[in-house]
Amino acid sequence: MMRKLGGGSLVIATHNAGKLKEISALLDPFGMKCISAGSLGLPEPAETGTTFVENALIKARAAAEASGLASLADDSGLAVDALNGRPGVYTADWAERQHFEGEPGRDWYLAMGKVEGLLQQLGPDIDRSAAFHCVLAVAWPDGEHAVYEGKCPGSLTWPPRGEMGFGYDPVFIPAGREQTFAEIDPTEKHAISHRADAFAKLFADQFGT
Repeated sequence: MMRKLGGGSLVIATHNAGKLKEISALLDPFGMKCISAGSLGLPEPAETGTTFVENALIKARAAAEASGLASLADDSGLAVDALNGRPGVYTADWAERQHFEGEPGRDWYLAMGKVEGLLQQLGPDIDRSAAFHCVLAVAWPDGEHAVYEGKCPGSLTWPPRGEMGFGYDPVFIPAGREQTFAEIDPTEKHAISHRADAFAKLFADQFGT
């Protein structure tokens, strides 16, 4: 029988206050008290995996082992069919500014442009199918773990459209829609997103909802 999360403390393997707030709100109805790895002073492990599952488990296991508490981590990104799944686990890295380009941070327009440039090199009739993926990993200090995978299929468009999203949202059109993620109301987007799919599976398995 798979191990279940009970009420109590759960370490969220992140140093991002916004992500902690979002996940805390989702888990609060189940009696979970969420604590960030950042607030505990835990180091961020190197994400050396080549898949979303591997990286999510690296983060969850590191937080569980260091804190002695059950931990939850996520890893997500965009996979483009014609690019053999790239950028994949390097989704955020493709938006990394170089030192000579000014202030450090993410340049998502640059990242979207890299994807589009590669697609255009493959010709005007190339398949533009893509999907956002999200993996949630729960790990316990004794090494036991559970993994939940979410997916939002769609296709890529160019040029970018919309002001409400972030990352690659302005070029991603979810299946069955005509608007990009950046043109869809955020509440509606969150309801159909890869993250929503993954959390629905976690809730069903861990809490029976």
